[in-house]
Amino acid sequence: MDRYYAAACQTAFSAPVSRRDIGDRTRAMVQMAQNTVVGYQPFHDIRLLVFPEFAHAVPIHDNVEALRKHLTVELPNEHTDRYHKFCREHGVYIQTGTFLEHCPQWPELVFNTTLLIGPDGILSRYRKTNPWIPWEVHSSPADVVDYQDELFPVVDTEIGKLGVAICYDWLFPETIRQIAFNGAEVICRVSAYMDPWGATPPMDWWTLFNRARAVENSVYVVASNQGAQMRDYPPFSWPGGSMLVDFDGRILAQADPGPGEKVVVAPIDLAALRAERERRLGHDMRAHLRPMHDYNAHSPLGLQAGVPTVDSLNQRVEHAKAKLK
Repeated sequence: MDRYYAAACQTAFSAPVSRRDIGDRTRAMVQMAQNTVVGYQPFHDIRLLVFPEFAHAVPIHDNVEALRKHLTVELPNEHTDRYHKFCREHGVYIQTGTFLEHCPQWPELVFNTTLLIGPDGILSRYRKTNPWIPWEVHSSPADVVDYQDELFPVVDTEIGKLGVAICYDWLFPETIRQIAFNGAEVICRVSAYMDPWGATPPMDWWTLFNRARAVENSVYVVASNQGAQMRDYPPFSWPGGSMLVDFDGRILAQADPGPGEKVVVAPIDLAALRAERERRLGHDMRAHLRPMHDYNAHSPLGLQAGVPTVDSLNQRVEHAKAKLK
């Protein structure tokens, strides 16, 4: 399929206090997907739907023990089965909002995880590589010594080669560049980006980084942001502004800034993307890159095995800053 439409689906739930609340959010997102696919059917073929970070569960606790006790789930589960059923019935792909994942392989850790689900089931599992220090005490898979899964999975589907990264990951150009080098043509951004770094000047980082990463890597970006109000996701307000950007950094569609459930759609033209990638000699930063050094080997933050805490994360940052001087 050379051309189809994608939807950035913005949610505005209250933060659940128990994993028992996740089912209500899943049902609401499936209904949003249903409304989008059916409602736009006279105009567009919606084939990809992207939901925001923390759509299923919010890290309302600042320690791993409490998150594991109240909010984590194993994947797959009954919620992912519901998404799979919808994708199979409608022939679409869903990049889920994130779950707080408990994995039996690393029972003491919590991951912030999104799944790509299509008509044939779960296609990829992405765990946030760069948690938002210090308040996110999820573990990065890059800190897990025996981690064997692909850090930056890209899936070759009938609607293109799809990759994903979560929220703060997008402030690290190395992360998105690796996803592009792994073959991505469309990269989904699953995000909970708070004010003041939102969609309005003078600190419109949300718009800035979505456009910059699209241009740097010659990819489409489908970016879904959290639209919750401060009373639902304290202590921050969430600016929404979900958007779709083409490979030249053009904003194809964007929700107006501010909280609330919103859906915006725009075309993904794979034929145009592939033709430009094939034709261009100039402004192809993927091909022009001269790597200066091995970023992983020179990471100031270093590795940390075991369960992260707010204190241990702060100590890592102070150590990294000392190395950078």
